[in-house]
Amino acid sequence: MPLTIQEISDRLEIGDVLARYTLAIDTGQWDLLNSVFTADAIVDYTSAGGVKGVRDEAKGWLAEVLPAWPGRQHLIGTVSTSIDGDEAIVTAAFTDTLAPSRDAISADTPGLLRGGGWYHHRMTRTADGWRSRELVEEQLWRTMQ
Repeated sequence: MPLTIQEISDRLEIGDVLARYTLAIDTGQWDLLNSVFTADAIVDYTSAGGVKGVRDEAKGWLAEVLPAWPGRQHLIGTVSTSIDGDEAIVTAAFTDTLAPSRDAISADTPGLLRGGGWYHHRMTRTADGWRSRELVEEQLWRTMQ
């Protein structure tokens, strides 16, 4: 069954939310997360050893922890989206690399982390566009030096 124009638009907007999320995390633009999550969103990083809390608690934790890895890059792929009116369930595969430097380093440098898993979002359509009201990170694998 072909997608409607609205369904295509929704999927593109949801893709932009996922892109803003990775951009915010990788560049340290923590306030950009305000355009990813609703103010009362629950963000759960416990599978990766992180915090579970509302958006601003998660932002504070990220701002405290992630600067230890100035070289950060997330890649999103294999996105599954199920939209029902103004609600959506979105699951996206991710891989990430956290490096202790932005300079060229050896692959066996202490502090280099690589991982992957799934981001599970419950999204809602708001007056400002699609926003995640819940994110559960499901860490599937992690390598550490």
